[in-house]
Amino acid sequence: MASVNKVIIIGNCTRDPEVRYTPKGTAVTDLGLAMNRSYSSDGGERREETTFVDVTLWGRTAEIAGEYLKKGRQVYIEGRLQMDSWEDKNSGQKRSKLKVVGEQMTLLGSRDGGGGGGGYQGQQRGGAPAAAAGGGAAPDNDGAQFDVNVDDDDIPF
Repeated sequence: MASVNKVIIIGNCTRDPEVRYTPKGTAVTDLGLAMNRSYSSDGGERREETTFVDVTLWGRTAEIAGEYLKKGRQVYIEGRLQMDSWEDKNSGQKRSKLKVVGEQMTLLGSRDGGGGGGGYQGQQRGGAPAAAAGGGAAPDNDGAQFDVNVDDDDIPF
C-alpha cells in the first residue's frame, strides 16, 4: 500500500538558527517554528492557540537559514515527518519526538520582516542533501538555477 509523508508549514522562528557541520562537512540547522491558529469556541468567544514544531534543515538550505533567518522571521517549509528516538541520559528512559525534516524552504517577508521573499529547494529527489552550490546559485529539483542572494535593489517593485 502506498503512503505519503508530506508536511507544509508556515510559521515564525522561535530562535535564531545555529548552523553546525557534520564530520563530513554537511551543514545542519535546527529551527523552532511557532504557528498560530485562531478559532471561535462553542460560546462564540474568539480564541487563539500556538503550536510549536521543530524543523531540521540540511546542506545548503541549512546554511541559507543560518544566514537569513532570525527570531520572529516568517518562513515556509515543505518537508517530511521523522520520529527521533533516544535514551534519556539522566533517567535512562526511552524518549521520542516527532519533527519535520525540511526539504524546501521559502523565506517570507523582507529581512526586516516586511513583504517579499525568496525560495530554495534544498533536497534532490531521493532525499539526498543537495551539494552546496557556489556563487549563490542553487539547483532546484528540475536542475534549473536561480539566485538565492538577491539584493533588495534588484527587486523591481
